[in-house]
Amino acid sequence: MIRATVPALAPAPAEVRAEVATLPRTIAAHDEKMDRLSFMNAIETGGVATASGPLAFPFDVAAWNLERCLFPEETAGMLQRSQAPVVLVSEMDDGMARTGQRKTTADLAGLLGMTYAYGVEFLELGLGSATEREFCKDDFNLHGFHGNGLMAAIPLAQPFMLRLEGERLWFIDGGDQPRLGERMAIGAVIETEAGPFAAVSVHLESATTAAYRERQLVGLIDALDEAFPGLPLLIGGDLNTGNHAGGDFEAEGLFRQAAARGFARHGGPLTQMTTRPSLITRWPERAMKLDWFLASGLVVGETRIVPSLDETGRPLSDHDLIVCCIEGFE
Repeated sequence: MIRATVPALAPAPAEVRAEVATLPRTIAAHDEKMDRLSFMNAIETGGVATASGPLAFPFDVAAWNLERCLFPEETAGMLQRSQAPVVLVSEMDDGMARTGQRKTTADLAGLLGMTYAYGVEFLELGLGSATEREFCKDDFNLHGFHGNGLMAAIPLAQPFMLRLEGERLWFIDGGDQPRLGERMAIGAVIETEAGPFAAVSVHLESATTAAYRERQLVGLIDALDEAFPGLPLLIGGDLNTGNHAGGDFEAEGLFRQAAARGFARHGGPLTQMTTRPSLITRWPERAMKLDWFLASGLVVGETRIVPSLDETGRPLSDHDLIVCCIEGFE
């Protein structure tokens, strides 16, 4: 588990990215290089809290896969309307041409008046897919960072990052999206009037099987139990459930594993999907239920799914926003 924090991640010079691109496509070469890159082994923290805390029950927690975060201002507007003081985000760019080289998590936190923690899931070696390249005004990435984060209206305590079990799929054969890195979770301890809980933003692997995702979630729960024994836990984000099981999210063994470890599943109405066509993902016939909360030691009320459309009807992401109400501790 990575605990080191920095006010700004070290840059990824173009020569470093060029060197990574020439590495042998093996797990050993991948891991040896990643271990030596400081930006892959630290958490960027920043932002300014608008409240000193602790949070009073009930309060909402939002989770949103923002598909690169093309529109931080409009995204901030939707999150402000949700009134969630804790926000879990995934697929966030930092220094990518397709998102104007912006630090999207830091920018979003600034717009919301929140603190944040951000970690790099992947060092992107290219500009992205063909549709993503349509958004590029530059022919280079400033940093090439793509990752996950969390934000809160109060200070974050004990931020941490955990790389999940994997087979370096995007490094060994990333197609038009070659990358260094592995799926990851990032979290922090949040103070409430009844005591602390750990909030975790997670993104499980899409390009694989249900059994692979099950192993990733089990590894995450094992690590959380070791690091935060007895602490209430909220895991939220894109679990990619059913992505390669014919769209059947119930075919995922990760839900059974989570239940056996004391986690309750919260994803809003089971018939309501959480994906939609977007400016990047243009598949109108493809709708899946990928986004969930898993809670242990918490009383969770309503979970709602909010369409990720701005006021003009433009999709801000290919995932809808999910929001759950935390009513207290069990």
